Amino acid sequence: MSTNAPRRQRLSSRNLRERITGYGFLFPDVLGLLVFVVGPIGFAFYISLHSWTALSPMRWIGFANYTRLWSDVRFWDSLQITALYTIIYVPLLLAISLGLAVLVNQRLPFMPVFRAIFFVPVVLSLVVSSLMWRYIFDERIGLLNYLIGLLGIPPQSWLGSVELALPSIIVVSLWIQMGYFMTIFLAGLQDIPREYYEAAMIDGASSSTAFLRITLPLLKPTTLFVLVISLINSFQVFDQVWVMTRGGPASATRVTVIYIYQQAFQHLNLGYASAMAFALFVIILVVSLIQFRLFRTRA
Repeated sequence: MSTNAPRRQRLSSRNLRERITGYGFLFPDVLGLLVFVVGPIGFAFYISLHSWTALSPMRWIGFANYTRLWSDVRFWDSLQITALYTIIYVPLLLAISLGLAVLVNQRLPFMPVFRAIFFVPVVLSLVVSSLMWRYIFDERIGLLNYLIGLLGIPPQSWLGSVELALPSIIVVSLWIQMGYFMTIFLAGLQDIPREYYEAAMIDGASSSTAFLRITLPLLKPTTLFVLVISLINSFQVFDQVWVMTRGGPASATRVTVIYIYQQAFQHLNLGYASAMAFALFVIILVVSLIQFRLFRTRA
């Protein structure tokens, strides 16, 4: 007993040092999370309970901003536009990114070159990409109208039409983001053991059957990650919309974040804008939790 006691003390002291070291490595990330995520969210909620224009002191009004939010038709219209954008953008992004990942995963010549080409839009600035596409969509000097003119199609007002503005922005968003999510899907594909496909070929399974029975089920964690991240991004879309249309024409592309920006920095309704931002945060959180629950149920 006397010889085991010092040994237990050494082990316990070593475990304590390891725990302290581990917490020390975690501390910067936890501090960053508190300062840059939890803190701003809490402060936004605090501001949402006040009337504040940034030019005058805060005035406590409780949940009056949320009551106003409930009856604000423009907010609900912006949320509807955001939902429409999300419903179209997210499935297309999943399909295109997965398709590109399957394509560049083939052992064919020049595939690394294609991977680099597809990934180039990811490293470009969102503002630069949006400005480039704004000129491509220009009604008078745009490249797209020139190309369709060669086919005898009259020029279209891509960003000036209520019907075409939102689809045009969706195209730009897909072009910007597909390379990033292609890389994520590619990593998931390369993590699947080749033996599964070889066994399927021996059993006489076709390529489509192997894709449906092997690839898609084993890509479920990757798909969940892509789905959640792309959905969060779609609810927070701002840069390309602001650069290309400013929320127009006739508010056809005024997504929720655009409306929040207008209320906060154009009308200086910081308390009301914070209420909208916090409501959007809750919506994103709820939708993300539903996605996790659905994927866990189907697993």
